[in-house]
Amino acid sequence: MGNRPRELEALLASVAKQEVAPERIVVVGNGTGLPDFGDGIVRVELEENLGCPGGRNVAISRLRQLGEVDVVIELDDDGLLVDAGVFGQVRHLYAADPAMGIIGFRIADERGETQRRHVPRLRATDPMRRGLVTSFLGGGHALSMRMLDEAGDWPADFFFTHEETDLAWRALDAGWKILYEPSLLLQHPKTSPARHAVYYRMTARNRVWLARRHLPWPLIPAYLGTWTLLTLARTRSLDGLRAWSGGFLEGIRQPAGGRRPMRWRTVYRMARLGRPPVI
Repeated sequence: MGNRPRELEALLASVAKQEVAPERIVVVGNGTGLPDFGDGIVRVELEENLGCPGGRNVAISRLRQLGEVDVVIELDDDGLLVDAGVFGQVRHLYAADPAMGIIGFRIADERGETQRRHVPRLRATDPMRRGLVTSFLGGGHALSMRMLDEAGDWPADFFFTHEETDLAWRALDAGWKILYEPSLLLQHPKTSPARHAVYYRMTARNRVWLARRHLPWPLIPAYLGTWTLLTLARTRSLDGLRAWSGGFLEGIRQPAGGRRPMRWRTVYRMARLGRPPVI
Protein backbone atom coordinates (compact mmCIF):
# COMPACT_ATOMS: atom_id res chain seq x y z
CA MET A 1 0.00 0.00 0.00
CA GLY A 2 3.05 2.27 -0.21
CA ASN A 3 3.22 3.02 3.52
CA ARG A 4 6.24 0.81 4.37
CA PRO A 5 9.00 1.84 1.96
CA ARG A 6 11.89 1.04 4.32
CA GLU A 7 10.46 -2.34 5.30
CA LEU A 8 9.86 -3.23 1.64
CA GLU A 9 13.42 -2.24 0.74
CA ALA A 10 14.76 -4.47 3.54
CA LEU A 11 12.56 -7.37 2.43
CA LEU A 12 13.75 -7.13 -1.17
CA ALA A 13 17.35 -7.04 0.07
CA SER A 14 16.74 -10.25 2.03
CA VAL A 15 15.24 -11.84 -1.10
CA ALA A 16 18.32 -10.82 -3.09
CA LYS A 17 20.54 -12.63 -0.54
CA GLN A 18 18.80 -15.99 -1.01
CA GLU A 19 21.13 -18.78 -2.07
CA VAL A 20 18.52 -19.91 -4.60
CA ALA A 21 17.46 -16.90 -6.64
CA PRO A 22 13.81 -16.53 -7.66
CA GLU A 23 13.01 -16.73 -11.36
CA ARG A 24 10.64 -13.76 -11.09
CA ILE A 25 9.93 -11.04 -8.53
CA VAL A 26 6.62 -9.17 -8.66
CA VAL A 27 5.75 -6.23 -6.41
CA VAL A 28 2.12 -5.06 -6.41
CA GLY A 29 1.27 -1.49 -5.48
CA ASN A 30 -2.20 -2.04 -4.02
CA GLY A 31 -3.80 1.30 -4.84
CA THR A 32 -0.46 3.11 -4.89
CA GLY A 33 2.47 3.92 -7.10
CA LEU A 34 5.82 2.17 -6.76
CA PRO A 35 9.42 3.37 -6.94
CA ASP A 36 11.87 2.08 -9.53
CA PHE A 37 13.40 -1.04 -7.98
CA GLY A 38 15.81 -1.60 -10.81
CA ASP A 39 16.20 -4.50 -13.20
CA GLY A 40 14.73 -7.88 -12.35
CA ILE A 41 11.64 -6.71 -10.46
CA VAL A 42 8.25 -6.48 -12.15
CA ARG A 43 6.11 -3.63 -10.84
CA VAL A 44 2.30 -3.70 -10.98
CA GLU A 45 0.56 -0.49 -9.92
CA LEU A 46 -3.16 -0.75 -9.19
CA GLU A 47 -5.45 2.29 -9.21
CA GLU A 48 -7.43 0.98 -6.25
CA ASN A 49 -6.69 -1.19 -3.24
CA LEU A 50 -8.02 -4.67 -4.05
CA GLY A 51 -7.27 -6.04 -0.60
CA CYS A 52 -4.86 -8.81 0.33
CA PRO A 53 -6.36 -11.58 -1.83
CA GLY A 54 -7.13 -9.32 -4.78
CA GLY A 55 -3.58 -7.98 -4.86
CA ARG A 56 -2.11 -11.48 -4.66
CA ASN A 57 -4.31 -12.61 -7.54
CA VAL A 58 -2.91 -9.81 -9.68
CA ALA A 59 0.64 -10.97 -8.94
CA ILE A 60 -0.25 -14.60 -9.68
CA SER A 61 -1.85 -13.57 -12.97
CA ARG A 62 1.29 -11.69 -13.97
CA LEU A 63 3.44 -14.71 -13.07
CA ARG A 64 1.28 -16.91 -15.27
CA GLN A 65 1.78 -14.45 -18.12
CA LEU A 66 5.54 -14.50 -17.61
CA GLY A 67 5.55 -18.30 -17.51
CA GLU A 68 8.01 -20.92 -16.20
CA VAL A 69 6.90 -20.62 -12.57
CA ASP A 70 6.07 -23.77 -10.59
CA VAL A 71 5.89 -22.30 -7.07
CA VAL A 72 5.05 -18.79 -5.90
CA ILE A 73 6.28 -17.46 -2.56
CA GLU A 74 4.20 -14.60 -1.16
CA LEU A 75 5.61 -12.31 1.53
CA ASP A 76 4.17 -9.39 3.49
CA ASP A 77 5.98 -6.15 2.72
CA ASP A 78 6.93 -5.66 6.39
CA GLY A 79 8.41 -9.16 6.68
CA LEU A 80 12.08 -10.12 6.51
CA LEU A 81 13.85 -13.34 5.50
CA VAL A 82 16.57 -13.85 8.10
CA ASP A 83 17.96 -17.10 6.64
CA ALA A 84 19.44 -17.14 3.14
CA GLY A 85 18.35 -20.74 2.63
CA VAL A 86 14.57 -20.27 2.69
CA PHE A 87 13.97 -20.45 -1.07
CA GLY A 88 16.27 -23.44 -1.42
CA GLN A 89 14.42 -25.34 1.28
CA VAL A 90 11.07 -24.51 -0.33
CA ARG A 91 12.33 -25.87 -3.65
CA HIS A 92 13.51 -29.07 -1.96
CA LEU A 93 10.20 -29.63 -0.15
CA TYR A 94 8.17 -29.28 -3.33
CA ALA A 95 10.53 -31.47 -5.34
CA ALA A 96 10.26 -34.20 -2.69
CA ASP A 97 6.45 -34.39 -2.67
CA PRO A 98 4.29 -33.89 -5.79
CA ALA A 99 1.19 -33.61 -3.57
CA MET A 100 2.54 -30.59 -1.69
CA GLY A 101 0.14 -27.72 -2.27
CA ILE A 102 0.89 -25.09 0.39
CA ILE A 103 3.80 -24.54 2.75
CA GLY A 104 3.27 -22.14 5.65
CA PHE A 105 6.21 -20.26 7.18
CA ARG A 106 6.71 -19.57 10.87
CA ILE A 107 6.11 -15.92 11.80
CA ALA A 108 8.22 -14.51 14.64
CA ASP A 109 9.07 -11.02 15.84
CA GLU A 110 12.54 -9.54 16.31
CA ARG A 111 12.93 -11.40 19.62
CA GLY A 112 12.01 -14.74 18.09
CA GLU A 113 8.55 -14.88 19.65
CA THR A 114 5.71 -16.46 17.68
CA GLN A 115 2.23 -15.34 18.66
CA ARG A 116 -0.28 -18.07 19.42
CA ARG A 117 -2.55 -16.96 16.57
CA HIS A 118 0.35 -17.51 14.15
CA VAL A 119 0.55 -21.25 14.85
CA PRO A 120 -1.91 -22.96 12.47
CA ARG A 121 -3.23 -25.64 14.82
CA LEU A 122 -5.44 -25.79 17.89
CA ARG A 123 -2.67 -26.94 20.21
CA ALA A 124 -0.38 -23.99 19.66
CA THR A 125 1.99 -24.37 22.61
CA ASP A 126 4.98 -25.34 20.47
CA PRO A 127 5.53 -23.13 17.40
CA MET A 128 8.50 -25.31 16.37
CA ARG A 129 6.42 -28.46 15.79
CA ARG A 130 6.22 -29.06 12.05
CA GLY A 131 3.65 -31.16 10.31
CA LEU A 132 0.62 -31.34 8.07
CA VAL A 133 -2.11 -28.85 9.01
CA THR A 134 -5.43 -27.49 7.73
CA SER A 135 -4.53 -23.80 7.38
CA PHE A 136 -1.57 -21.48 6.87
CA LEU A 137 -0.41 -17.93 7.48
CA GLY A 138 -0.87 -15.17 4.94
CA GLY A 139 2.30 -13.29 5.90
CA GLY A 140 4.71 -15.84 4.46
CA HIS A 141 3.91 -18.98 2.50
CA ALA A 142 4.53 -20.88 -0.72
CA LEU A 143 1.87 -22.06 -3.17
CA SER A 144 2.04 -24.65 -5.91
CA MET A 145 0.91 -23.15 -9.20
CA ARG A 146 -0.59 -26.52 -10.14
CA MET A 147 -2.59 -26.41 -6.92
CA LEU A 148 -3.85 -22.92 -7.74
CA ASP A 149 -4.80 -23.98 -11.26
CA GLU A 150 -6.83 -26.86 -9.82
CA ALA A 151 -8.30 -25.37 -6.63
CA GLY A 152 -8.60 -21.76 -7.81
CA ASP A 153 -6.96 -18.49 -6.83
CA TRP A 154 -7.56 -16.29 -3.80
CA PRO A 155 -11.16 -15.24 -2.97
CA ALA A 156 -10.84 -11.58 -3.97
CA ASP A 157 -14.24 -10.61 -2.50
CA PHE A 158 -12.96 -11.39 1.00
CA PHE A 159 -10.61 -8.35 0.79
CA PHE A 160 -9.15 -9.00 4.28
CA THR A 161 -9.28 -11.92 6.78
CA HIS A 162 -10.01 -15.61 6.28
CA GLU A 163 -8.88 -15.65 2.67
CA GLU A 164 -6.19 -18.16 3.72
CA THR A 165 -8.82 -20.49 5.19
CA ASP A 166 -10.90 -20.33 2.03
CA LEU A 167 -7.92 -21.30 -0.12
CA ALA A 168 -6.76 -23.95 2.35
CA TRP A 169 -10.16 -25.68 2.43
CA ARG A 170 -10.32 -25.78 -1.35
CA ALA A 171 -6.77 -27.14 -1.58
CA LEU A 172 -7.50 -29.88 0.97
CA ASP A 173 -10.72 -30.83 -0.79
CA ALA A 174 -8.77 -31.18 -4.03
CA GLY A 175 -6.36 -33.59 -2.32
CA TRP A 176 -3.37 -31.32 -1.76
CA LYS A 177 -1.24 -31.20 1.39
CA ILE A 178 -0.60 -28.19 3.61
CA LEU A 179 2.66 -28.24 5.57
CA TYR A 180 3.60 -25.99 8.47
CA GLU A 181 7.39 -25.73 8.29
CA PRO A 182 8.73 -23.69 11.26
CA SER A 183 12.30 -23.73 9.98
CA LEU A 184 11.11 -21.35 7.24
CA LEU A 185 11.15 -18.12 9.20
CA LEU A 186 9.64 -14.78 8.26
CA GLN A 187 10.55 -12.10 10.79
CA HIS A 188 7.56 -9.82 11.25
CA PRO A 189 6.73 -7.07 13.76
CA LYS A 190 4.39 -8.10 16.55
CA THR A 191 0.93 -6.77 15.69
CA SER A 192 -2.76 -7.30 16.37
CA PRO A 193 -5.22 -7.85 13.49
CA ALA A 194 -7.69 -5.62 15.33
CA ARG A 195 -5.51 -2.62 14.44
CA HIS A 196 -7.42 -2.52 11.13
CA ALA A 197 -10.70 -0.61 11.36
CA VAL A 198 -12.52 -3.21 9.26
CA TYR A 199 -11.25 -6.21 11.24
CA TYR A 200 -14.35 -7.07 13.26
CA ARG A 201 -16.82 -6.54 10.42
CA MET A 202 -14.88 -8.49 7.81
CA THR A 203 -13.95 -11.25 10.24
CA ALA A 204 -17.64 -11.95 10.84
CA ARG A 205 -18.77 -11.46 7.24
CA ASN A 206 -16.04 -13.65 5.77
CA ARG A 207 -16.54 -16.41 8.31
CA VAL A 208 -20.21 -16.63 7.31
CA TRP A 209 -19.15 -16.66 3.67
CA LEU A 210 -16.71 -19.48 4.38
CA ALA A 211 -19.46 -21.59 5.87
CA ARG A 212 -21.92 -20.85 3.08
CA ARG A 213 -19.35 -21.53 0.36
CA HIS A 214 -17.61 -24.65 1.63
CA LEU A 215 -19.29 -26.50 4.49
CA PRO A 216 -21.85 -29.29 4.22
CA TRP A 217 -25.20 -28.02 5.48
CA PRO A 218 -25.13 -29.89 8.86
CA LEU A 219 -21.80 -28.27 9.78
CA ILE A 220 -22.78 -24.65 9.06
CA PRO A 221 -24.67 -23.99 12.34
CA ALA A 222 -22.00 -25.82 14.35
CA TYR A 223 -19.19 -23.78 12.80
CA LEU A 224 -20.90 -20.40 13.08
CA GLY A 225 -22.25 -21.17 16.55
CA THR A 226 -18.80 -22.12 17.85
CA TRP A 227 -17.22 -18.95 16.53
CA THR A 228 -20.06 -16.77 17.80
CA LEU A 229 -19.51 -18.09 21.33
CA LEU A 230 -15.73 -17.63 21.05
CA THR A 231 -16.16 -14.07 19.79
CA LEU A 232 -18.50 -13.16 22.64
CA ALA A 233 -16.05 -14.63 25.16
CA ARG A 234 -12.94 -12.97 23.70
CA THR A 235 -14.10 -9.53 22.55
CA ARG A 236 -13.88 -6.79 25.18
CA SER A 237 -14.91 -3.90 22.93
CA LEU A 238 -18.59 -2.99 22.56
CA ASP A 239 -17.82 -1.16 19.34
CA GLY A 240 -16.03 -4.26 18.13
CA LEU A 241 -19.04 -6.45 18.94
CA ARG A 242 -21.36 -4.05 17.11
CA ALA A 243 -19.13 -4.12 14.05
CA TRP A 244 -18.92 -7.92 14.29
CA SER A 245 -22.71 -8.21 14.48
CA GLY A 246 -23.10 -5.99 11.43
CA GLY A 247 -20.59 -8.07 9.52
CA PHE A 248 -22.34 -11.31 10.48
CA LEU A 249 -25.65 -10.01 9.10
CA GLU A 250 -23.82 -8.77 6.00
CA GLY A 251 -22.44 -12.27 5.47
CA ILE A 252 -25.95 -13.73 5.62
CA ARG A 253 -27.62 -11.15 3.40
CA GLN A 254 -24.99 -10.66 0.71
CA PRO A 255 -24.07 -13.23 -1.97
CA ALA A 256 -21.20 -15.43 -0.78
CA GLY A 257 -20.07 -16.53 -4.21
CA GLY A 258 -20.39 -19.98 -5.74
CA ARG A 259 -21.17 -22.79 -3.32
CA ARG A 260 -18.86 -25.81 -3.51
CA PRO A 261 -19.21 -27.78 -0.27
CA MET A 262 -16.27 -29.94 0.71
CA ARG A 263 -16.62 -33.69 0.65
CA TRP A 264 -17.21 -35.58 3.89
CA ARG A 265 -13.91 -37.38 3.42
CA THR A 266 -12.25 -33.97 3.52
CA VAL A 267 -14.04 -33.26 6.79
CA TYR A 268 -12.71 -36.58 8.11
CA ARG A 269 -9.20 -35.79 6.87
CA MET A 270 -9.26 -32.41 8.60
CA ALA A 271 -10.46 -34.03 11.82
CA ARG A 272 -7.58 -36.50 11.67
CA LEU A 273 -5.19 -33.57 11.19
CA GLY A 274 -6.51 -32.12 14.44
CA ARG A 275 -8.90 -29.43 13.25
CA PRO A 276 -12.33 -30.42 11.95
CA PRO A 277 -14.14 -27.57 10.16
CA VAL A 278 -16.32 -26.64 13.12
CA ILE A 279 -13.67 -24.46 14.82
